[in-house]
Amino acid sequence: MKILDIIRKRRSIRKYKSDSIPDDVMDRVMEAARLAPSGKNGQPWKFILVKDKEMKEKLAEASRGQMFIANAPVVIVACGFPDKSYQRQGNYMKSWSIDVACAIDHLMLQAQEDGLGTCWIGAFEEKEVKPLLNIPEDVKVLALTPLGYPDEEPHDRGRKPTNEIFCYEKYESFGSSLN
Repeated sequence: MKILDIIRKRRSIRKYKSDSIPDDVMDRVMEAARLAPSGKNGQPWKFILVKDKEMKEKLAEASRGQMFIANAPVVIVACGFPDKSYQRQGNYMKSWSIDVACAIDHLMLQAQEDGLGTCWIGAFEEKEVKPLLNIPEDVKVLALTPLGYPDEEPHDRGRKPTNEIFCYEKYESFGSSLN
């Protein structure tokens, strides 16, 4: 499958089959994240793969009670190292969140190619997640994603047309509230 087809097909999955994920498929998903680009190639990330049912339930509770998360065979917790990332992104910020987001995106696209579903979880309480998984104070949790075989086929929610998100040569407002 071509990458644009994979991107077009990917959806946020909130219902998962209980089928386990074969080791070779997990290896490809992890490899895709590992190969992601990062500022100055710092790779300021670590991913925690959680399979324990009780721990998945605790993570779901810490994610505003989104219990569907616990039903996936694996929950991946994506962590970043602010102090070990490129420190001058745009000369005003650290790159760790962008770096980790790139790695998660790679992971999700490989999962899609292998027939797995994911769902970017940003609605979580870091102060609840960190002690559950022994995540050190200087490490940040950027996102979680359940990972498993989909038990649903969500509809396409659509995307803005290109003429609303791209401009040429200089910034132009498009009349939206986001400017």
